[in-house]
Amino acid sequence: MSMTFTAARLRVSAVLTVAVVAGALLGVQPAQAARPGFRMPFLCGQTWQGNNWNGHSPAHAIDWNHYSASGGADDLGRRTVASAAGTVLESYYSTTSGYGNTIVIGHGDGWRTRYAHLKSRAVAKGAKVKRGTVIGRVGATSAKYNLSPHLHYEQIHNGRVVVAVVQGVTWSDGRKANQKSTNNC
Repeated sequence: MSMTFTAARLRVSAVLTVAVVAGALLGVQPAQAARPGFRMPFLCGQTWQGNNWNGHSPAHAIDWNHYSASGGADDLGRRTVASAAGTVLESYYSTTSGYGNTIVIGHGDGWRTRYAHLKSRAVAKGAKVKRGTVIGRVGATSAKYNLSPHLHYEQIHNGRVVVAVVQGVTWSDGRKANQKSTNNC
């Protein structure tokens, strides 16, 4: 009886080992499976230009800009919305990091999003937000830098800024592209 139990445990251990090795070879990690379905942090139907330029601090962050039909920047004051449901963990003005008006939302399983340089913040620490809830307005605030208006956006997992995935699009470093929001469409 103990021989059968031990053999079964060995088979389960072997299957788990193969699954972990296969996942590592394919670049799949358990944390990736738990990633929320992040949407763009803007109203449905708006097209924004994202720029995840090499040398951006921190790496993997996206700067979002909106342009008018004539090509002029018109993002100052536009509404910023939660890219996934969660709880506001931080809502503050940073005088040390350069982020200015900042909101951090916790989404569970170690996932967070950060929205920085906001002109204004519409949610306080502890607030529960749904995906698409207006949390602030795009700005250029910073105690350290003179910035043009944009939204600085980060996806964070277990305290580390990671390569963002927005509406199924992976924003690898160096990516600059337009994307249309489907947040609460």
